[in-house]
Amino acid sequence: MNKSDLVLRTSEAALALGCSTDTLKRKRESQGGFLEAGVHYFYGDCTNSPITWNIEKCREAFHKRGIQARQALART
Repeated sequence: MNKSDLVLRTSEAALALGCSTDTLKRKRESQGGFLEAGVHYFYGDCTNSPITWNIEKCREAFHKRGIQARQALART
């Protein structure tokens, strides 16, 4: 993570990314999604600490996934 990377809590990240907090949480690899812990999101030091999200890395991952979905659709 670069010093300039914007990292936000879940509710703020969802707003910045244009999705719901539930969608964002479902996209975590631990829930079968494609966002990776330590790259796209970070857990705090306690179980009740908020999850924080690297907005630029998440945006890149959503974009990549969108391109893949459109390519797959074009092949069918």
